[in-house]
Amino acid sequence: MGAQWKQKWRELAADKKGRMTTKLVREIQVAARMGGPNPEFNPRLFAAVEVAKRQSVYKDTIERAIAKGAGLDGKADAYETVVFEGFTPHRVPVMVECLTDNNNRTGPEIRVLFRAGSMGSVAWMFDHIGLIEAYNAKPGIDAENDAIESGADDLELLHEGDLEGAPSGSVSVRFFTQMTALDSVSKALKAAGWNVTTSELSYRPKDYPKLTEEQRDEVTAFLQALDEHDDVHRVHAAIR
Repeated sequence: MGAQWKQKWRELAADKKGRMTTKLVREIQVAARMGGPNPEFNPRLFAAVEVAKRQSVYKDTIERAIAKGAGLDGKADAYETVVFEGFTPHRVPVMVECLTDNNNRTGPEIRVLFRAGSMGSVAWMFDHIGLIEAYNAKPGIDAENDAIESGADDLELLHEGDLEGAPSGSVSVRFFTQMTALDSVSKALKAAGWNVTTSELSYRPKDYPKLTEEQRDEVTAFLQALDEHDDVHRVHAAIR
């Protein structure tokens, strides 16, 4: 009896890894469908593949996802993007992006999760922007200058450890762009020596509600429940 919890933990860990792999594969498929199968010319696909590699997704799985997304295997990618809007507990606005092949299944399930909060229009509380996360290990790198030169609108310096995959001592930055400039800015930053780990359209909150620690814990639990749904691709919330 005493060791049964270990097996349960292994089952939970395997289930979590399986859900993560599914979401990564879907992102690769959508990126390949939208920008083509060559990561060299498709920043979103390049970033998605790099994340998948860091999460130990098999090479064959990645290649099949690219082929399916780009239609190279003769089968159309059936996933569509569906966005749900609403509030978490304590009125924190949230945008939930789903990738689904059956919205008749996904919609009702997301609405059930929102019962702990509420659904409603909150898109006006966010700016729809291009988001790039990248790191650079070059000593004395001038992130602000590279942001200007690449055409980014704004940047946010990240603390060490905030960006997964960034080596110790490197400079990690979150760059913000116009949606139409995402591809060109990503390519310019790569050409300037930045290692791009994320290149995607995103939602940037215009304001952040003040929360107590207890309220923050409730909001975080709500967001985690959303994020664990198989069809949820990204969760954007006005919480720091």
